[in-house]
Amino acid sequence: MKLGLMADSHENMPMITRQVEIFNRERVECVLHAGDIISPITAKEFKRLKAKLVAVFGNNDGEKFFLREKFRGIGEIHERKWEGEIGGRKILLIHAPDMLPALESSGAYDVIVYGHTHETVIRKGKTLVVNPGECGGWLTGRCTVAILDTERMAARTRRSSGQPLRG
Repeated sequence: MKLGLMADSHENMPMITRQVEIFNRERVECVLHAGDIISPITAKEFKRLKAKLVAVFGNNDGEKFFLREKFRGIGEIHERKWEGEIGGRKILLIHAPDMLPALESSGAYDVIVYGHTHETVIRKGKTLVVNPGECGGWLTGRCTVAILDTERMAARTRRSSGQPLRG
């Protein structure tokens, strides 16, 4: 199964549009968003996804009630973490990597996806750890997502073409 991974979109609508296009072109079956969506207005672009969306709130997501309301029918947004099985793999989705070393060494998960740092990480060990980088591109100037193949347990990053919109 192919999953789309993203984090830290920070309401950058042109970049969200481009990343949704990447996921649709790649024919991912599910998109995991590791937080910091920011605004309910982003539902307009996420509605174009041809895959299920599962997200967690990040530290900058303030309007949680309205975010959940606008994403009804698009996907689900969880408070701090989401644990589930997709493609036969036990997955943990979180925003901040506070307990990452302990979670990774626990062996409880096949895959851990996180965000918050805006830096791309793909670390393969007993647990595959992925930070897809920042979708929004505000801090690093790189707008990235990742594609995860659950059969091969391999992830790769995809950089969006074009420059991020700068405020």
